[in-house]
Amino acid sequence: GGVGKTTIAKYAFNSYFESFERSSFLYNVRDFSESTDGLIYLQKQFLSDILDGRKIDIQSVEDGINQIKSAVYGKRVLIVLDDVDEADQLAAIVGMRDCFYSGSKIIVTTRHIELLRACEIELIDHVQKLSIGESVELFSWHAFGQDHPVENYTKFLTRIIEYCIGCPLALQVLGSSLSGKSLVVWESTLKKLEVIPNSQLSKKLQISFEFIQDDHDKSLFLDIACF
Repeated sequence: GGVGKTTIAKYAFNSYFESFERSSFLYNVRDFSESTDGLIYLQKQFLSDILDGRKIDIQSVEDGINQIKSAVYGKRVLIVLDDVDEADQLAAIVGMRDCFYSGSKIIVTTRHIELLRACEIELIDHVQKLSIGESVELFSWHAFGQDHPVENYTKFLTRIIEYCIGCPLALQVLGSSLSGKSLVVWESTLKKLEVIPNSQLSKKLQISFEFIQDDHDKSLFLDIACF
C-alpha cells in the first residue's frame, strides 16, 4: 500500500487519454463495490464517461455488462480500474474485453497478483519501492520544497528513510507533516514514530492489514509486528 500504483496509472491516463476516442478512470473500485449496488454504480460511471456524460439506467449487473458491450463497440477506449480486489469487479466492467475494439487499453491496479493471473492478464508490472536516493529526494520536496534536505536537518534523514522503507506515501505524509517545524519537533516526532505510527499514514496503510482475510493469519501478523 502506498507504493504508487494509482499515481503511475493516473500519469499514464493523463498522458494518453487524448489518443483514444473515449476514456474512463474508475477510482477506488474496491471501496465502491462494497456498497449496495456498488458494481452497478461503477458501471453507470463507466458508461457515463464513454457516452459523454449521458445518464444511464441499469437494472442489474448483467444488464450493465450488455450496455457496456454496446457502448464500446467500434471505439478505441482507454480504461483504468484502480484498486481492484475481486474478480467480479473486473467482470462487471471489462469481463467482455474480447468485445473491445482493437487498440483499446485496459489498466488495472491491485495488490493481488493472483487476481490478475486468474483473469488471464499477462502483462504485469511490479511497482518497486523507492531507492534511498529517490526516498531522500521525494521526502525533501514535501519537507523542504526542494530536491535535497536543508543542512541542519540531514542528521534525521537516516532514521526517516529507515522508517519509511521506500514507500512514497509514507515519505509524502511524513515530509508534509514535518514541513516548517523546528528541530525540536523533528526530534520528538521521530522518537514517537519509533513506538507510535503516524496516525494519518497508519490509517491509509491499515488497508493492507484488512486485506488479510484469514483471522489466523491476522493474528500471526499482529504477533510478528509485536515481536
